[in-house]
Amino acid sequence: MDFCERLLLLRTEQNATQGTVAQECGMTLRQYHRFERGEQKPGFENLKRLADYYGVSVDWLMGRTPRREVWKE
Repeated sequence: MDFCERLLLLRTEQNATQGTVAQECGMTLRQYHRFERGEQKPGFENLKRLADYYGVSVDWLMGRTPRREVWKE
């Protein structure tokens, strides 16, 4: 599963609209739409915001680990 598929999965699990997620993460709807369709990759700040919003790790969003949860000390 790649980044855009993970974004879509998370958004549908939460029954959120693209507009809601975009607004909560401080980005435009068009920008979020492009991320979810795989037309654009987010920069570091947007990647962090998305991971925080969905409560998952950046590594999971990027497909680097099968573990969704954020590591905490």
